[in-house]
Amino acid sequence: MKRVLKKLFLGNLAKIPKPEYNPVQKRVMNIKAIWNNNHQNDNGIEKIVRLFLSSSQLLFPGVYIKYLAYLKGYEYRDLALDLYVILKIAFPLFILIYEWQSYHYVIYIMIYLLLETVLYIPTLIFASDIISKPRSYKRSMLLLFLNYIEIIFSFGVLYSCGNYLNKPFTHWFDAIYFSTINSASIGYGDFYPITIIGKILATAQAFLFLFFVVLFLNFFTAKIKVKGYFDIENES
Repeated sequence: MKRVLKKLFLGNLAKIPKPEYNPVQKRVMNIKAIWNNNHQNDNGIEKIVRLFLSSSQLLFPGVYIKYLAYLKGYEYRDLALDLYVILKIAFPLFILIYEWQSYHYVIYIMIYLLLETVLYIPTLIFASDIISKPRSYKRSMLLLFLNYIEIIFSFGVLYSCGNYLNKPFTHWFDAIYFSTINSASIGYGDFYPITIIGKILATAQAFLFLFFVVLFLNFFTAKIKVKGYFDIENES
C-alpha cells in the first residue's frame, strides 16, 4: 500500500533530479543574479520590479514550506506545495462558512496569503532568471487554476466583510457566486457594488482576471508539449 501511495503522489522517483541548492538558496541566488544582470541586461523600472518580485517570495510561507519538505526529501517539494495550495483554497471557504469575518486577524492572514498568490505567478514569468523550469507545465497550469480559485474565494470573503454591495448576502455561497460572476465580467445585476471600497474591490478583481487568465494562461499554454491523444505524431 505504501508503494502504491508513493507511486501515486510522488511519481517515478528515479526521474526526479536532485537539486543542487535548496529552495531558499535558489531564491537568494536568483535575487543576486537579477542585481548583477547575469542573465538579462535590464535597468530602471524593469529591474526594480524584477527585484521586488523576486525578493517578495522570501516574505511568504511558500518557499519555506518547500524548504522544510526538501529537508525530508527533495522529492516531497511538489507534494508539499500542492497541499499548501489546497489549504489556501480551503481557508477562505472556512471563513465564509463559519462566519469568521469579525475576527480581523483572520482576514489579515487571508490577505497576506492572497498577496503571495498574486505575486507568485508574475515572479515565475518575469523574475526567475535561475529558477529551473518545472517538470510539468501542465501541473503549473493546474496550480494556476487552483490559485485563481483561491483568489475568487478570497475576494468573496472581502465582499462579505462590509456593506459594500446593494444588498447583504443571505448565504455564504452568495459571496462566492458574486465573486465568480464579477471575475468573469458577467454581472447579472442582483448584486453590485455601491460604495467606493466595493468598487475598488470589483476593479481589482477584474484586473486580476486579465492578469492571470489572459496573460499567464497564454504563457503556460505556449510551453506545453502535447502528448497522447492530441499528439499529431501519434496519428496512425
